Amino acid sequence: MSKKSDSSSSIFRVPPYHYLHVLDQTTNVTRVINGPATFIRQENEVVLLGPERMITIPPRHYCVVKNPVLRDPESGEIMMDETSKQVKLRHSELEIRTTAEPFPLYPGEELKERVTPLTVVAADSALQIRAVLDFIDTNGNRRIAGDEWLFEGPGTYIPRVEEEAISVVHAVVILPNQALRLRALKETLDRDGNNRVTGEEWLVERIGAYLPGVYEQVVDTLDSFVLTEKDALHLRASRSFKDRFGKSRKTGEEWLITMEQAESYIPGVYEEVVANVEITTLNNRQYAVILNPVDESGKQTLGAKKLVKGPRSFFLQPGEVLEAGVQDVFILGEDEGLILRASESFSDTFEGEEVRRVPGDRWMIRGPTEYVPPVQVEVVQKREAIPLDDNEGIYVRDVKTGQVRAVIGRTYMLTHDEELYPKELPKNAEELIFSQRDPLADRSRRGPSTKSDAGERNMTRVISFRVPHNAAVQVYDYKEKRARVVFGPDLVMLGPDEQFTIVSLSGGKPKRPNQIRSLCLLLGPDFCTDIVQIETADHARLHLQVSYNWEFKVDKNSAEDAARLFAVPDFVGDMCKTVGSRIRGAVAQVQFDDFHKNSARIIRASVFGLDEKGKIRDAFLFPNNNLCITNVDIQSAEPVDQRTRDALQKSVQLAIEITTASQEATARHEAERREQAAKGALERQKIEDEAAAEGSKKQLLELQALSAAVESTGQAKAEAQSRAEAARIEGEAAVEQARLKSQAMDIESKGELDRLQKARDAELDFIRKQNELELEKRSKLDELEASKFAKMVHSITPKVLGEMARAGPEMQANLLKGLGISSTLITDGKSPINLFSTASGLIGTGNFLDNK
Repeated sequence: MSKKSDSSSSIFRVPPYHYLHVLDQTTNVTRVINGPATFIRQENEVVLLGPERMITIPPRHYCVVKNPVLRDPESGEIMMDETSKQVKLRHSELEIRTTAEPFPLYPGEELKERVTPLTVVAADSALQIRAVLDFIDTNGNRRIAGDEWLFEGPGTYIPRVEEEAISVVHAVVILPNQALRLRALKETLDRDGNNRVTGEEWLVERIGAYLPGVYEQVVDTLDSFVLTEKDALHLRASRSFKDRFGKSRKTGEEWLITMEQAESYIPGVYEEVVANVEITTLNNRQYAVILNPVDESGKQTLGAKKLVKGPRSFFLQPGEVLEAGVQDVFILGEDEGLILRASESFSDTFEGEEVRRVPGDRWMIRGPTEYVPPVQVEVVQKREAIPLDDNEGIYVRDVKTGQVRAVIGRTYMLTHDEELYPKELPKNAEELIFSQRDPLADRSRRGPSTKSDAGERNMTRVISFRVPHNAAVQVYDYKEKRARVVFGPDLVMLGPDEQFTIVSLSGGKPKRPNQIRSLCLLLGPDFCTDIVQIETADHARLHLQVSYNWEFKVDKNSAEDAARLFAVPDFVGDMCKTVGSRIRGAVAQVQFDDFHKNSARIIRASVFGLDEKGKIRDAFLFPNNNLCITNVDIQSAEPVDQRTRDALQKSVQLAIEITTASQEATARHEAERREQAAKGALERQKIEDEAAAEGSKKQLLELQALSAAVESTGQAKAEAQSRAEAARIEGEAAVEQARLKSQAMDIESKGELDRLQKARDAELDFIRKQNELELEKRSKLDELEASKFAKMVHSITPKVLGEMARAGPEMQANLLKGLGISSTLITDGKSPINLFSTASGLIGTGNFLDNK
């Protein structure tokens, strides 16, 4: 605010309402020069401040001056020091100055607070004032430091140095049906002149604005509870007091305020609102039982009960509780009943007679009627008649004897000594009974069974199961310790102590146990397929897929045959194991070639066996359960080893080729044999014809000789006879020669055929042995190679292998990095280069090397 004057200047023109501070360096006294004036500075004087504008306080304003000048109490003049003529100050004191003529600040005075408007206190508000010094106010009240009071409006507050304004207090507006809850912060007098002690609370219900006192704290603004014919207020006393109706209340006491007492109610400071109670209304078909009722004198009877019948409306008094809420009167039809139990001794009227009931008695009333139970009676259960069809039933247990029986095919209502008996079933049996799986059509399914959409099973209903055609179900009675077998089609209904026998069969290929679960046993004819691993005498291992046709030979009228059906739990697994062992034993005694050629006969003979004549039997019967295998079908036979499978395929192809060549040679030999036979027959016929011709010629010659005999002599007859004999001998020799030649050619052809057959067999045996040696050689080479590789990896270690794999790229990257080359491109100069894609690749490579 102040500014230092220019001390080099000698003339100072002070305008009106301005002032200067001049220091006399000779006396070291500072004086004030008020304007308007022209001040000529002397050599020993220094202007410390000014010219400065005087402080002007407009109306309704004030300012605070620190270290004010000391004035004469009577004249109001400024007091000066008689020796130095210096203005006297009240050091460390404050002075509040209001509207006056403009005034300067004397040397040492400070403007503590600028010119500030006076505080205007509005109506319904007040300033909270606190005394900081002891003083007596303008009204003659003595104020001690720390006292507090209110400056209530409307008015303008003029501050004093002995007091300070803490805060503004506003009045609280109290509306109709409202009250103000106040608390005394210290001992004080309220607006009504009542003495209040520290911590005391009270209510102000006067409508309008209420300005709390300086030692009054507003705790809360309370709204009144509007009471109607259907609502009441439940209150509790927090301490002993007398309520607004003049009734004394003790600590913890509870009571109701209803519309009969007040239309609206504001709880007092010592009253707690527990709840808003609604009226309880009963119609002519309802009733209620009240626990711990309140009598007419207002006292509560603990442990007692009170029956209230409709039509009626009432409020529950504090401590009263409805036992089960508002209950409807029991209206029973012809097929309904109530089971009752007495909790106390009382006299009852039952069917027109008076009966004495003792605690624990049970009885039943039947409809049609309506019934309201007394407080001494408990309604145990409401029962209805259960309608049952011919194929429906329920399990009933007598609670006195514990005996369980099944009621089937009639409408039945349980008596008071009976209850429904929930029959437990094993989890797997329950899934099989209530699943959607058909025992016949879905017998090969392996997945989990799908439950029916009917929901949870009613465990009190008689369990029934429909046995399909050509099937059997075994039911065991654990009480009688006997079993019965039911053949389909039929309906099985379980008794209370009966359970189904679950059939657990092997399934899959190869067979695994417990794969198929069923309640019924199919009697067949049916089939099953299994995979058997066999090994021939020459150690050829094969997977043999075999299918068996089976059926049960059972007399349905024989109880012994029916019991045998379930003698073997897993007849499929037992059958497959037995037949498989027979097949493996039979195949182990023959070579692969023999098995390959006669597999069907070997397997059928091993399964069915041979009779006394060496003929294969037609069936194989298991005597334990009368299971009969009627047929065995070999579906496939595959070697276990892949290499053996490949070698066998090559051998089969080679055998086919050899067989084809042999058949071709046999056919060719047969054709040649037939040709030679035809030629021999032709030669024989030719010789026979020549012989016949010679015979005819002989006869001619004989006739000629006979005719010439007459003419010739005995010599001529002898010559003719000798020539005829020679011709006969020559013809017979030619015929014998042709026959011997034909036999020689036949022997030669058979010898050639035997030679070719032996050569083919020797070649086939050589190739098979060569393949076996090649397989053995390959197997040993693979084992040596695997062992060599494993030893190399073990000796080098995986870590060294990783380092060797990374050595090349890392060395190249480090070499390029050492040369300062981020990427390279090598070309022969002949092939064109795409510089765009090449540049992008070089940039990527450089980034990779930089990252490395």
